Amino acid sequence: MNFLDELNEVQRQAVMQKDGPVMIIAGPGSGKTRVLTYRIAYLMAQGIDPFRILALTFTNKAAREMKNRIENLHGSDARSLWMGTFHSVFARILRSEADKLGYQNNFTIYDTDDAKNLLKSIVKEMGLNDKLYKPGYTLYRISLAKNNLIDANAYANNIDLTSEDEANGRPKMSEVYKQYAKRCFRAGAMDFDDLLLKTHELLERFPDVLYKYQHRFHYVMIDEFQDTNFLQYAIVKRLADVYQNICVVGDDAQSIYAFRGANILNILNYEKDFPEVKIFRLEQNYRSTKIIVEAANTIISKNKNQLAKQIWTENDEGERINVIRAMSDNEEGKIVSEAIFEQRMREHIKNSGFAILYRTNAQSRSFEEGLRKLNIPYRIYGGISFYQRKEIKDIIAYLKLTVNQNDEEAFKRIINYPVRGIGKTTIEKITVFAGDNDRSLWDIAENISLFQFPAGARNSVSDFVTMIKSFQTLLTKKDAYEVASHVSKSTNILKELYNDQSVEGLSRYENIQALLNSIKEFVDPETETIVGETTDRDVSLGAYLQQVSLLTDVDNEQANEDTVKLMTIHSAKGLEFESVFVVGTEENLFPSALSINSRDELEEERRLFYVAVTRAEKRLTITHAASRYRFGSLDYCEPSRFLDDLPQNLLNYVGYNKSPQGGFGNDAQFEKTVYRQEKIIKQNAASENNYQHKVSSSFTIATPDELLVGLEVEHQKFGFGKIVAMEGNSDGKMATIHFNLAGEKKLLLKFAKLSVVKG
Repeated sequence: MNFLDELNEVQRQAVMQKDGPVMIIAGPGSGKTRVLTYRIAYLMAQGIDPFRILALTFTNKAAREMKNRIENLHGSDARSLWMGTFHSVFARILRSEADKLGYQNNFTIYDTDDAKNLLKSIVKEMGLNDKLYKPGYTLYRISLAKNNLIDANAYANNIDLTSEDEANGRPKMSEVYKQYAKRCFRAGAMDFDDLLLKTHELLERFPDVLYKYQHRFHYVMIDEFQDTNFLQYAIVKRLADVYQNICVVGDDAQSIYAFRGANILNILNYEKDFPEVKIFRLEQNYRSTKIIVEAANTIISKNKNQLAKQIWTENDEGERINVIRAMSDNEEGKIVSEAIFEQRMREHIKNSGFAILYRTNAQSRSFEEGLRKLNIPYRIYGGISFYQRKEIKDIIAYLKLTVNQNDEEAFKRIINYPVRGIGKTTIEKITVFAGDNDRSLWDIAENISLFQFPAGARNSVSDFVTMIKSFQTLLTKKDAYEVASHVSKSTNILKELYNDQSVEGLSRYENIQALLNSIKEFVDPETETIVGETTDRDVSLGAYLQQVSLLTDVDNEQANEDTVKLMTIHSAKGLEFESVFVVGTEENLFPSALSINSRDELEEERRLFYVAVTRAEKRLTITHAASRYRFGSLDYCEPSRFLDDLPQNLLNYVGYNKSPQGGFGNDAQFEKTVYRQEKIIKQNAASENNYQHKVSSSFTIATPDELLVGLEVEHQKFGFGKIVAMEGNSDGKMATIHFNLAGEKKLLLKFAKLSVVKG
């Protein structure tokens, strides 16, 4: 076990604490993944059967990387570990036990789009207002209930929830939930939240199943424990109840997913749940410079609810943190792009060493434009993933219906694609008959002759049913690739796309080929599944569909892709970059306007800022804009209160005048005025109505390029004045003007509507 020599003293103690409850509080960059990985390898080296070890993560990518590391340390036994995401591991358990809950073992897993489409159909069929019962909001409401162990019946009987719905003008929400649950069950489908809810139901209703898995898993480990929700923790506690060998690894300071149900109290109260717990604090940061670590510690120290720890590092002191103020969001994008270009040239950093982190996806536009102008390749996280593209969803729908003929969403998607003469009216009639008879759409289609349909439609539906049945005969004879390849050809989808010689058509054809290649890799004997496997690998189409339904954007990332990464801070957790730009640090944007009235929510926003700062290894730049367009109107912005949390001695305020080297140099005049200027701008805006001026007959609006320092100008409200200073460029160009009556004002020239006074 020479690998133990690679650990520091606290890491080694945490790895070698074999039995009993353990909590490892792991600060950013402290080697969390290494400790969890080595702990599993240590248990195996101590003779623990890998089949007895359950390790839960939040991404398939993390599980895959950990398994590879364990193999390098201990050999191929790692393949027998039960390791994967909560959803993938619980889906595996459900697949073995689904019949107890009335499901087929090859149940369908509905992704978010499938779930929203089903809800849209239900709302329409119930005659409800689709503006009030929007699919996104309705699914969120149902998801929140499920993750708090509230099923459809419990929801309907919960006075607090139903009263809240009535107050919000959605009195039928409980009925929508009930119909949604009923339709999912009828379709033999579970959504992502059902994978948790049904696992809990399985363990609660069937003591023999609970006993089986409690005695299978002698050791349970959870990564990113601070991100677990109430339901995930409830399941894991039950599974670990017999042996009590439960090890959790996490950092309360990085708990940033409350919006999707994560419960920070799980980690804050863990010691109360397990009084005998052994606690290890990983406080040495191996990632960032001393300045970045000190800044991060100062930020998080402002939060009241947290576990005690003090992160430190032996790394170099590093550069001070740049704080840049832009005149506008467009200029912010330009400044950041030029700074990346400069650092890349000067420091020879790869594109993949840079990340631009923002609070919301909507902020990406100005940075995309700036990077494109400088020909810097980039990738946005959170765009349309490979498996959400239309042509891929179409093929997957055929495969899903082949495995599970009751899958309602798959049926509706492909019954008339490619076009086979089954119109909208026919599909609606099938849906009505299914609802009236409480049967699946497939049941109606399979017995189409018993219902009143025109002969043409009846024949087309019968042909469709026959085709799907022919695919089903292959399931027990062929592996996933052979079935998928046959389906792609027999449906004529491949042929249709191949004949479309447009750029888009060829791209869609290539995407389907890429999908088939990925299925080929899945059935390849050399390919490993994400969750622990046996020597008798399951390469069926059902097994493939279960895996692909649980993939995320992060799992599809190209490992060697040399691009600048643009992403929300939520997406960046767990990642690290040599140079990080945290952008849009303004009040009501970061922190979000929705979070500033609650201490708990504000503390989560501060944890989010902490996460953003700690992604940086060597260089950190923080930017904010003085003005930003929102919902079509220009807003003047104040710097984020979080900037006040940063120690001033660690910061380097950066101006906008180009230095001789072509970069952005220090500006002494900028240093302490940076925060005052936004207040001046807002005061200007607030006082505009206090001045009345009669506009001259010769008043002509000048373009920003015509306006120079020293010129006499006229403003429609503030009257006559003189331009005394100018800063910024392009859309963010701003002038300081001394008006005779209104005093000194700072105005964005793009909107100031100034006239140059002649002669």
